[in-house]
This record gives sequence, C-alpha cells and structure tokens, in this order.
Amino acid sequence: MSDAVLELGAVPAPPRRRELLFGTAFATAGVVMVLVTLVGAYLQARSAAPVATWLADNTIPLTQPNMMMGTLAMSAVTMQWAVWSIDRDDRGHTYMALGVTLLFGAAYLNQAWFLYSQVEMTMGQLEGPLFYATTGTHVAMVIAAMVFIVLMGFRALGGQFSSRQPDGIGAAAVFWHATVASFVLVWIAVYILK
Repeated sequence: MSDAVLELGAVPAPPRRRELLFGTAFATAGVVMVLVTLVGAYLQARSAAPVATWLADNTIPLTQPNMMMGTLAMSAVTMQWAVWSIDRDDRGHTYMALGVTLLFGAAYLNQAWFLYSQVEMTMGQLEGPLFYATTGTHVAMVIAAMVFIVLMGFRALGGQFSSRQPDGIGAAAVFWHATVASFVLVWIAVYILK
C-alpha cells in the first residue's frame, strides 16, 4: 500500500438554489390568474348588462385611480432600486428603498379606501359584487406584497441577504412588480373603460 495522498483540485461550489424565487414566481402566477379571471368576469357581466344600466346609479371618479396608477408606477422604481442596492451590498439604500416602496403601498391603500367611500356602491347593485371582488382582490395583493416586503426586509436586516444571496429581495420584487402590472389591467378594465 502506498501512503501517497491523492491530490484533488478545488471542488467547485454547487450551484446556488433559488427555491424562494421560484416559489414566489409560481405563487404570483396563481394570484395573477385569479385576478385576471375576476377582470374577465367583470368585463363579461358589463357586456351582458342591458344598455345604460351598468354604473347607472354610481360614478367612479378617475382622479383616485389615476393617482393609484402613478403611485404604483413610482413604487416599481423604488422596488427595483432595492434589488439593485442589495446586489451591491448597499444596505442603507436597500432599507431606504424598501421603506419608500412600503410608503407608496400605504398611499395606494389610502387612495383605494377614499375611492371606495366616494363610489358608495352597494352589493345589491348589478355591478357591486364584481367591482368589489376585482378591486378588493388587488388591494389584498398589495397588502400581501407589503407583508412580503416587510418580512424580506427583516431578513435582510438580520444579514441573510447580500450580493451573494439576494434572492429574498428579488422574490419580493417579483411579487411587487406583478402586483403593479396587474393593476394596469384593473385600471383599464374597471376604471378607464367603465
């Protein structure tokens, strides 16, 4: 027997696993499909309603939905800023960007609540259930995205995310960007086309 030691080269690092990112992408696809289904049901009910009966008792102002769209568009920029910052290990800007994104999310929720108080649509009206189901589902998406951002922000604060492992902030960005993109559909179908 030989006492010679077999010399091996450096073992390559295994590829990084991205379960959080893939899981978030699949969950996001499911949530977006639910919202698209609700928008389709809303548009189908609106086209099947007798002429001049859809929103006959209520008017939906455009000021709040337009501001909601602008707010979410700005929040998409700040969310991407957070991803860019964590990729460069700039923790200060990461936390600032996440905070501003949450602030924009809170502003969206405030505008949605004010819009609901102005519309004063009841569930007994023809369009009431579908209006609240469609817009309420999107409000729930924004709340879920904000909770996800808070959780990933705390994990980043604990040092779990960095330029080497930015997947948590990236996963939150995937859900946030899908939420913003799905509001474009709601904005056009429910608020613009009326």
